[in-house]
Amino acid sequence: MVFDKNTAKKTAELLLTIKAIKLSPEEPFQWASGWKSPIYCDNRITLSYVMIRNFIRENLSKIILEKHGQPDVVAGVATGAIAIGVLVAQELGVPFIYVRPEPKKHGRKNQIEGFLDNGQNVVVVEDLISTGRSSLNAVEALREAGARVKGMVAIFSYGFDLATSNFADAHVDLTTLSDYENLLDQALHTNFIDSKQLKTLQTWREDPGNWDL
Repeated sequence: MVFDKNTAKKTAELLLTIKAIKLSPEEPFQWASGWKSPIYCDNRITLSYVMIRNFIRENLSKIILEKHGQPDVVAGVATGAIAIGVLVAQELGVPFIYVRPEPKKHGRKNQIEGFLDNGQNVVVVEDLISTGRSSLNAVEALREAGARVKGMVAIFSYGFDLATSNFADAHVDLTTLSDYENLLDQALHTNFIDSKQLKTLQTWREDPGNWDL
């Protein structure tokens, strides 16, 4: 769920402008999962633009405070959300930790990096939500370590029904700066796409696993 319609549109505009989100209905991308997709999102690009990363930092922090209150710790999901998670933790003046996809196979074999005390309130920061599985894997690791996960915030979500179901099943409250619906509205409004391309992009979201031109 997006936090605010105006923020969602502004976030979409910024991501499109710096090509953190690329729309290519005629020449689809191929994801690591094997899915063909007319959209590709790499929110790490936002870190190279001071004004945009400040906008994201401030607005993710605002969501956290208004929805969950001041957390004890902010946790970033490795690797894409580590940097933005640090910025949010700095804005809120709280400690930061990050969660690996799985425990290291050497050394102390940590999955969670940084200090986390049992019972601490944690808000998780993510950069992108697709199915939600990797994000919720981080939540599970935090809960197993004794954290009280208050919720998750993210820059962008594709808004897949599967993700909605996965977050509901895991009892995790997710709030994003923007999502696919607001992205398409903004892309059409600012002439990044035309009405024909809009239709292609809408069709993909209906069944992304089986979509093809």
